[in-house]
Amino acid sequence: MRAQGPGFAIAMLALVVFGGALGYHWIEGWSFGRALYRTVLAITTVESPAASTLGGQVFTVVLLVAGVSGALYTFTLIATVVVEGGLPKRFDQRRRAHMLDTLHDHFVLCGYGRIGRIVAQQFLRQSVPFVVVDRDRARIDQATADGALTLQGDASDEDLLTRAGIARARGLIAVVGTDAENVYAVLSARVLRPDLFIVGRAATEDAGVKLKRAGANRVVSPYDIGGLQIAQTALRPAVVDFVELATSADSLDLAMEQITIAEKSGLINRSILDANLRQRFGVIVVGIQRSDLRMAFNPEPETIIGGGDKLVVLGRPESLRRLEMEAGGHGGTIA
Repeated sequence: MRAQGPGFAIAMLALVVFGGALGYHWIEGWSFGRALYRTVLAITTVESPAASTLGGQVFTVVLLVAGVSGALYTFTLIATVVVEGGLPKRFDQRRRAHMLDTLHDHFVLCGYGRIGRIVAQQFLRQSVPFVVVDRDRARIDQATADGALTLQGDASDEDLLTRAGIARARGLIAVVGTDAENVYAVLSARVLRPDLFIVGRAATEDAGVKLKRAGANRVVSPYDIGGLQIAQTALRPAVVDFVELATSADSLDLAMEQITIAEKSGLINRSILDANLRQRFGVIVVGIQRSDLRMAFNPEPETIIGGGDKLVVLGRPESLRRLEMEAGGHGGTIA
């Protein structure tokens, strides 16, 4: 069994010092303070204790061998830990743990495979806070190298989800390796947070049904999305180009965003025309999702804005930020 480590080495050295002091106290009859002082001098090779008895002299030889060896081992191990980056790693671990404790309004990304990494890249580009949960050590190391906060473990583990800050999270995305793992992850998250927005990935139609039963608000099939994208690109390439431009994080001139209307906002109970959104903010209202989840596309200018509504708008990033401040909410998730 391996017990080596800085703590073990320091404890061993302290034991040698304490044992040496007790030995001199019993053999030579010195006071404990004098015995401790002489022991430290012996171990550091500054001065050899002047033992007056044969037993004391033999004990001094044993103490010198044990003490010097223990001191060299301890100092060598500590130096190795520092040189090999042990202390920086520990400081980095503490820093990350603190960041996890203070994280809020973030996403819990379960799984860092091909899809999970793409999701993470989009979050990083848009400065969206998130934490990656994956049981695979190599994937966790990759996510850390990519700049993400990480936790290694089973995404269905309620304790791990709690450590990931699910109580303060904005949403959870389940893109683990298998459909079964995604179902368990969604179920665990739903038990912990009945009001949490959850997106799950499904490889089959049956898995999609199970994910919804487990509590997923949205189920996405990469195969369905990919096939639909290919068909739309073939039939309507200009439309696809426009949507990609509007939703791409790399576009600096145009962005499509959703703005949640807070209950305290001055936009409540005003029509789109009366709020003068086009002239004041330079945005186009593409749709409105009501608080009861009904979606109104291309709303009329006389449409009244209500509290809790989500405006799907198109405009420049700076215009969207000003509208978000006016709305008093944030770019929430379409539920």
